[in-house]
Amino acid sequence: MERAIRNFLSQESAGGILLMGAVLLAMIMANSPLSDIYQGFLHTEMQIRVGVLDIDKTLIHWINDGLMALFFMLIGLEVKRELLEGALSSREQASLPTFAAIGGMLFPAAIYLIFNYSDPVTQNGWAIPAATDIAFALGIMALLGNRVPVALKVFLLALAIIDDLGVVVIIAMFYSTDLSTISLVVAAVAIVCLIALNRKGITALGPYAVVGLILWIAVLKSGVHATLAGVIIAFCIPLRAKDGSSPSESLEHSLHPWSTFIILPIFAFANAGVDLSGMSIVDLVSPVPVGIALGLLLGKPLGVLLFSFIAVKLKLAVLPDGMGWRHIAPVAVMCGIGFTMSMFISSLAFVGEGDMYGDVARLGILTGSIMSALIGYFWLSKVLPEKGEKA
Repeated sequence: MERAIRNFLSQESAGGILLMGAVLLAMIMANSPLSDIYQGFLHTEMQIRVGVLDIDKTLIHWINDGLMALFFMLIGLEVKRELLEGALSSREQASLPTFAAIGGMLFPAAIYLIFNYSDPVTQNGWAIPAATDIAFALGIMALLGNRVPVALKVFLLALAIIDDLGVVVIIAMFYSTDLSTISLVVAAVAIVCLIALNRKGITALGPYAVVGLILWIAVLKSGVHATLAGVIIAFCIPLRAKDGSSPSESLEHSLHPWSTFIILPIFAFANAGVDLSGMSIVDLVSPVPVGIALGLLLGKPLGVLLFSFIAVKLKLAVLPDGMGWRHIAPVAVMCGIGFTMSMFISSLAFVGEGDMYGDVARLGILTGSIMSALIGYFWLSKVLPEKGEKA
């Protein structure tokens, strides 16, 4: 188990560097003479048509609806493994990160709404600062190397996984519109088929891939966001076969490098290109970016710490072995690194009449995430012992 966690963390640290490079490249292209090429590339029309089935979307929508479905499948596989066998498999292990994640979602949303209570359009972005980017957060922590105790890494990993699961629920409940009954029926039939494959003990991934593709298309056409199909498929793939092998973990290990080194950097490149040329100081201090930035920078740590403290005081949870509040506090700040998941929710929250807020929302995400990363890193580096010292 520890080896699997170490492998996961090492990939995420490398992926975090690649993500930062993708963000920087996107910002350069969006604010240079290459801007037209950048925007034109993202809005290239791509169509797949088979008989009456017609999927016609721009490249950025294929990235956000298609590639990110694979990312959410990976999240689903991780959540299932941790719930059944890992860091969330017992009440004692799951209690603290669960309470922390709940607080870490409620407080940022509340801070955002304080700044945007009067505008029904901008209110739709309340969930943007509620998310934690597991790749960036673990990547920043990994920069401190072996100084970080495994227990603290597992706490952040478990918290981020629960946070991701909460984001999935939020997307399903609040960011699904114009539902198609026929498509939902097809999706329901596909889900029943996936469950039947699981119950029959089918461990070959081929049948799950075929039915999963049908499910993804149905969900895409239904009005529910297509990425949720990835989570459903993941939960239906068996964790253990009769011979002791794990189809779920096998797929997880296969998806990890694709997600870390291709899918997330492509998503970052496609969504982080904020054009600053038309922005003024008024735009930068408007309710949307300020609410998002403060939600991430202040709301996240406040929620994580307060709910964790209450859970420990009520004896509903315990702190990880050898860890104190001085260790938990900087990790709570790191939870304000919302980048990938916040960008994704932003793309769902500000569409149609809210499209004008897309750039300032992304700017708020970048500001809050960068500040959280810097403060969290330097704070944690101060409280951890130097190499060779005892905690």
